[in-house]
Amino acid sequence: MNATSGPSAAGALLLCRADPPAVRRPARLLGERLLLAPAGDGWSVLVPEGKPWLPGGEAVEQVVTGWATALAVSAATWPVVALWWDRDGAGLTLAAGFRRAVGYTWLADGTPVGEDEAMRTFAARLALDPVLDLQALEPLTVPDRDADARSRLVGIVAVLARAGLALPTGLLPGESADRLRSVALAQDAEQFERSGRQDADRAEPDAAEGGPLGPYARGPAVRVPDGSTARVLGGVQLAVGLPLLLRGIGRRNGGWATAGALLVAYGVLGLACDRLRGA
Repeated sequence: MNATSGPSAAGALLLCRADPPAVRRPARLLGERLLLAPAGDGWSVLVPEGKPWLPGGEAVEQVVTGWATALAVSAATWPVVALWWDRDGAGLTLAAGFRRAVGYTWLADGTPVGEDEAMRTFAARLALDPVLDLQALEPLTVPDRDADARSRLVGIVAVLARAGLALPTGLLPGESADRLRSVALAQDAEQFERSGRQDADRAEPDAAEGGPLGPYARGPAVRVPDGSTARVLGGVQLAVGLPLLLRGIGRRNGGWATAGALLVAYGVLGLACDRLRGA
């Protein structure tokens, strides 16, 4: 990765440990311009079609961390690995359900600036092999004069390949956002438009059914969990979502704001279902 490259060289990939049908609905809820493609056995990849980190001045890391958090929270059953890079370096963020996101960063020349514990947590939450895969990750956390930031991300992809990840041909971390978009479109990736609020509204009940609220989001036609479950889960979602929403608004971070808004919406819906059940 060339440290002198401009902001346009920034890019990101969102690796979801789920097949495209499961990713489609939560991805629509983000309301962003994204491309969705299969990426191996039990994996999908989301490619940003736009560059939202450019006009607002947000760092690409902040944008995709917010997206990964929102996806993981709305899905609840599968994790998301966000790979990002810009002129200053590269890194990864792992989001899994309501757990605190885990990240690791490398400078442009490949110098690691993360904590070893974060990489061990990364392996554990993705259920990677605690011996072989962890051994393969360890070299990525030590200085190497022959490794730059891009090669570190390629190393992450290589380790995830042992867990079934297979990125579409030509879709490689470190490429420009324009290059990634062209490659994904050439391979018939599915497009989500940023103006898809209407699509998100239509998708929300289905997404909620497979997300944190479970099947009771569809109402009385399906099994509804006991009131205490809905009440506790709704309260947790509100408690986590409100600070995220306020943080996103305060920092003008669209990713965090989206994650917070989704959590608040799910929490309110869960408490409403609980109240309707008791009525």
